[in-house]
Amino acid sequence: MSDPLERLAEHAHESRVIVAGGGVSGLVAALECAKVGMQVTVLEASGVFGGVVRSAEVGGLTLDVGAESYATRGGAVRELLDELGLADEIVAPNRAGAWVAGVPGVGAAPLPKGGILGIPDNPWAPDVRRVIGWAGAWRAYVDRVRPPLTIGHERSLGALVRSRMGARVLDRLVAPVTSGVYSARPDDIDVDLAAPGLNAALTRMGSLGGAVAELRAARSTGTPSDAPASDVPPTVAAPRAAAPGGAVEGIAGGMWRLVEALVARLRDLGVELRTDVAVEELTPAGSGWSVRTSADESPLSADAVIVALPERQARALLRPVVPALDTAEPAAPVVEVVTLVVHAPALDAAPRGTGVLTVPGSHVAKALTHSTAKWEWVRDATEPGIHVIRLSFGAQGEEPATAALDDDAAASLALSEAAALLGVPLDRSALRASHRVRYVQSQPGAAMGRAAQTAAARGAVRAVRGLGATGAWLSGTGLAQVIPDARAEADRVRSATLWRRD
Repeated sequence: MSDPLERLAEHAHESRVIVAGGGVSGLVAALECAKVGMQVTVLEASGVFGGVVRSAEVGGLTLDVGAESYATRGGAVRELLDELGLADEIVAPNRAGAWVAGVPGVGAAPLPKGGILGIPDNPWAPDVRRVIGWAGAWRAYVDRVRPPLTIGHERSLGALVRSRMGARVLDRLVAPVTSGVYSARPDDIDVDLAAPGLNAALTRMGSLGGAVAELRAARSTGTPSDAPASDVPPTVAAPRAAAPGGAVEGIAGGMWRLVEALVARLRDLGVELRTDVAVEELTPAGSGWSVRTSADESPLSADAVIVALPERQARALLRPVVPALDTAEPAAPVVEVVTLVVHAPALDAAPRGTGVLTVPGSHVAKALTHSTAKWEWVRDATEPGIHVIRLSFGAQGEEPATAALDDDAAASLALSEAAALLGVPLDRSALRASHRVRYVQSQPGAAMGRAAQTAAARGAVRAVRGLGATGAWLSGTGLAQVIPDARAEADRVRSATLWRRD
């Protein structure tokens, strides 16, 4: 009898996996299957791979117009970049920090450095007091003297901050962070998911500020903790910015190079990569699957299928073959990102750091990234006085202000917002080029009730033989979550497929 590992290798070569969706999750899942010799086909409905990691030429510059950084937590993204030969291209952003704009009576001010999710450890710190004022500082101080009572049991971030530190901390510090990063209101964010360890620390310390201080102290001394690594990324305007609490990194030349490298590696491994092909229907066929597409006259056959599509499309494709899949579809935030290339020498000094978050309701843009100030590679690619600015519009339950505008009008609105947020005059003559893209985001993984919802969906899918699902709607948004999830799901599907053949 032949060696079991030899049989397994033979089965791998005979097994075919179809991956529906060519975003990063689909490409990573395909890579994991192709590594062991499986025959893999990736079908992408659009004309390009990468999903929200994409580039465009704007004013002669090749720029990220989707995700432009990744959270370093967990090390999964860096590990993949190393595997793809991009480790030497990893770059850190300017640590100057972001500002918050739309503060009543203040206008704009640097976002306080000490805190988690915008929650300050010391309300009397000058940078905190500048944003919340003396009245806000006194109200926040009540947190230190308030009886513990229900400490450690509040799930809603908004309810927790409102009760402990008051409306000014919530509205001026926390809400800008959750809106800019999650496209969601603080009341809709689960504390235990967004800031692991915070509730437990609150119970130990007796105050929210004390809990934040303890977690930050633990990080600074290297003590193991489940808490986020910092309060907010250096900048925040992107379809999906790094989760608060994660230090971020990027790739010299742009995050789109990750997709380019993934595609190249998959081609080297013999993976069939097809664009403009949508998967329309899955049908069980014997021990495998029949896959009907928009481009093939006859269905394709596969031993296993991994669905790596956005939530709406994924649920529509999976429902007929996953009877236990919940029919509920949470509302997903719609975000538009407008990238501007402007001639504005006044921005050379980066007057508002690397980006600006906004107090909800104060501006129509939810966040701005000054890319030239954030990334050295962007600055080096531009001529003196030329700057790249990205503005993000739209949030949970809020249609983007640019939605009904044509591209020219959207660029004008973005330019006007940029001038207001950066405190620098920017008239139409300053605009050199613009680009606009629309994204339907997954509901934040840290949203109230979301964890139970995705766990149920995973369980339903995994109960069906030869079927897998991955993507931001299941893992939570951000490459630091998407990549390890795609790897784990691909490993589960390939293992089940290969051992089933044995």
